Formats: sequence, C-alpha cells, structure tokens
Amino acid sequence: MTQMPPAVNTIAPLSNVTLCTSALERAMNRPGHLPGMISFYGPSGWGKTSAAAYSANMHQAYYVECKSSWTKKALLIAMLTEMGVMPAPTIYQMTDQVAEQLVLSGRPLIIDEFDHIVQKNAVEIVRDVYEGSNAPILLIGEERLEGNLRRWERFHNRMLDWVPAQPASLKDARHLCQLYCTKSHIEDDLLERIVEFSKGAARRICVNLNIVHDFACRKHMERINASEWGRKQLYTGEAPRRRVF
Repeated sequence: MTQMPPAVNTIAPLSNVTLCTSALERAMNRPGHLPGMISFYGPSGWGKTSAAAYSANMHQAYYVECKSSWTKKALLIAMLTEMGVMPAPTIYQMTDQVAEQLVLSGRPLIIDEFDHIVQKNAVEIVRDVYEGSNAPILLIGEERLEGNLRRWERFHNRMLDWVPAQPASLKDARHLCQLYCTKSHIEDDLLERIVEFSKGAARRICVNLNIVHDFACRKHMERINASEWGRKQLYTGEAPRRRVF
C-alpha cells in the first residue's frame, strides 16, 4: 500500500505552499551540473506538511513522512512501499532500488519530518540515494535543520538551496477563513488579532478560526468583527495558568 500525502483542501495556495512548490520546481528544473537537494524548514505549525502535500500532488512526487522510531532500513522500506516496489533483503540493495526507481520514473522525492533521520544519524542513506539517481529531493524539517546537517559536510554541500518557511500572514488568514468559516464571515480586524495571537502559526490560526466561527454560529451572526468578539480568549498554544484558591 503506497503512502499518500495528507489531503489538501485548498485551491489558491498559501504563502508557504507557494514557497515549497517553487523550491521543488527549482530542483526539478535545475541545470544538470547543479546539486538537486533542497531544504524547506521552519517552526512546527507553520504549514510545512500541508505545503509538502500540495507540492507532492502537483508534481506526482514520492512522499514519505518520517517517524521518530525509524532506522535506515525503515526509511528505505517506507520509500519503496511508496514507490510500489518490493524491498530487497539488504540495506545496500534497497538503496539501489530506491535510486533506480527515481531514475526510471523521473519523479521527485519529498522526505517530511527529516529531523528524525538526522537524529538517527541516517542522512548518508539519503545522500546515497541522491548520488545514485541525481533526482530532485525536497527535505522538510524544523528550524534548526540546516545547522544540524553541518555535521555531514558531504551531505550539506549537495544542497541547492535552503528555503525558510514564513509565518502566516493576514492574506493567509483570509484564505483559511474562506475555506473553513462557511457559515459566518470573520472581518479583517478580528483576523489581524487572530494572526497576532497565533504568532504566525497556520495551525493555531485554524484553531482560532474554529473557535470564533463556532461562537458566531451559536449567536446566529453572519459576520463578526473584533469589537463584537470583545475580550474573549483566543488560543495562543500555551496552557492557561492554574488559579489556586
């Protein structure tokens, strides 16, 4: 069974979707003498996985989301499962299988949550796959990914570019509102407050949109602005302080 990227309920891409897709396209369309790996990195909750899913669907990329428990062998098996190829018995053979399939298919590879592979000291397997295929490979990781990869100079200097994810903007919040707030419209002044409280994290913006939208629906409000919302609590990602009496 192939591993499918998360479903994307979007038509007009968000800012980070555009950045991620453009990064993959640069790797796909690069001159042959340039390296073909690109990193898209940033804090958790900024929509990197959604951006990777959009890019994978657009360009028919093989998509693998790494797990914290994965070893080198587990990573290769996941890649081959995504490719629909029966894994060979050894790591050496599986590495060649992955590289061969990338060459034969002409498709790019996206590896999400790549930090787990860095922590397991398994990055050289990905370099071996790249060297054997010269395929475009997009690595998705957290904010410190670039610094952590400097330990592997031969890997680090094969990167075509490092693309930082950006915090969600008011424009992004408007788009998310159109997608998920179908029964009540949230005005820009309240969206601006939501973006501020969410600290640019698209995931938190979605949580806050849901909170405000549910409130507006319960009150039978077709539109809601900052004044009507008042001083009611918005989600910041932090647990409330305990009150001891």
